[in-house]
Amino acid sequence: MSKKMKKNYLICLIAVAIGFLLLCLLFDTGILGKKSAYFNGLVVIGMFYTIIVCSLNLLTGYMGEFSLGHAGFMSIGAYASAIVTTLIQDQTDLPAVLLYLIAIIVGGLAAGLIGVLVGIPALRLSGDYLCIVTVAVAEIVRVVLSNFGIPAITGKATFGKSFAGIAKVSDYHYVYITMVICIFIMYCYIRSRYGRALIAIREDRIAAAASGINVTKTKVLTFTISAFFAGVSGAIYAHYITTLVPTYFNFSKSSEFLAIVILGGSGSLTGSIVAAPILSALPQLISYVVPAFASYRMLIYAIILVVVMIFKPTGLFGGREFSLPKLIDKITKKKTPKEKR
Repeated sequence: MSKKMKKNYLICLIAVAIGFLLLCLLFDTGILGKKSAYFNGLVVIGMFYTIIVCSLNLLTGYMGEFSLGHAGFMSIGAYASAIVTTLIQDQTDLPAVLLYLIAIIVGGLAAGLIGVLVGIPALRLSGDYLCIVTVAVAEIVRVVLSNFGIPAITGKATFGKSFAGIAKVSDYHYVYITMVICIFIMYCYIRSRYGRALIAIREDRIAAAASGINVTKTKVLTFTISAFFAGVSGAIYAHYITTLVPTYFNFSKSSEFLAIVILGGSGSLTGSIVAAPILSALPQLISYVVPAFASYRMLIYAIILVVVMIFKPTGLFGGREFSLPKLIDKITKKKTPKEKR
C-alpha cells in the first residue's frame, strides 16, 4: 500500500471516529433533553436508509439496471431476522449486541439467498423487463406476508396485520458501525476487478463479454450483494421499530429508494451517503417544525426532487465521488509563486 493511500485511509478513519464521537456527545450526554429520542430515531432511520440506498446504487449506478423491488428484499431481511431473534429470545437471554449481530446476519443471508434465486433467471433480462420482474418479486413477497404468513411460528407474531414484540436492539452505536462496515465493503467491491467488470458491462455489455467478462455471473453476484445489504437494512429497521407491517414494504417505498439514488447521483456512492439521511429525515423534520404541513410533507419532498432534477439532472454528485483527503489537500496545499499571480 502506497504512502498516499495509507494517508487517505487514516483521514477517513479519523472522520468516521469523529462522527461516532459526535453522535455519542449528542445522545449519551443528554444535550438534546426530551428531544433526544426523536432525533435518535431520525439518525437510526437515516443510517439504515444509507445502507439500502447504497446497495441499490450498485444495481442502478454501477450495473446500469433499474430495480423497483428493493423494498421486497428489505422485507425479507426484516421478517427473517425478526422470526429468528424472537425464537431465540423466547429460549434464552442473550446480550443485545449478540442478538443484533444474529439479526443482521440472518436478515442479510435470507435476502441474499432470495437474491440469488431471483437473479439467476431474471438477470438474463435487462432494462424495462428486469425492472418489471423486480416489481413483481417485491409485490409477491408483500402479498404473501399480508395474506398467508407463517401461522404460529412464534407466540408473538400476527402475520397479515403486524408482527409485534420484536426485540429493540438496533442501538445507534451498533447501527453506525454496521453502516460504516457495509459502505466499506461496497466501496471495496466497486474498486475491485468485479467492480471494474461491472462498469464495463454497464458501458457496453457485448464488448465486455467479448473481452472475457462473464456477464451473467458478475450481474448475479452484484444483485446478490445488493439484496444482502437490503436485508441487513431490513433487520436494522425491524429491530428498531419492533413492529412490522407488510404494507410498509410497498411499491412507493422502492420508488423512494430509487429517487434518492438518482438525486444523490447514480454511480456515486458518496452521493447516496449524503442524500439518504437528508431525504429520509426531511419529511419528518418539516412536519416536526411546522405541524400544519404534516399532511403535505410528501408533496414538499416531491417538489424538492423535481427542482433538483431540473437544475442538476445527474444528481447532486453526478457520477463523481467526494473525497475528504483530496479536499484537505486542496485546503492545505501551499500556493506556488505562479499560482499566486
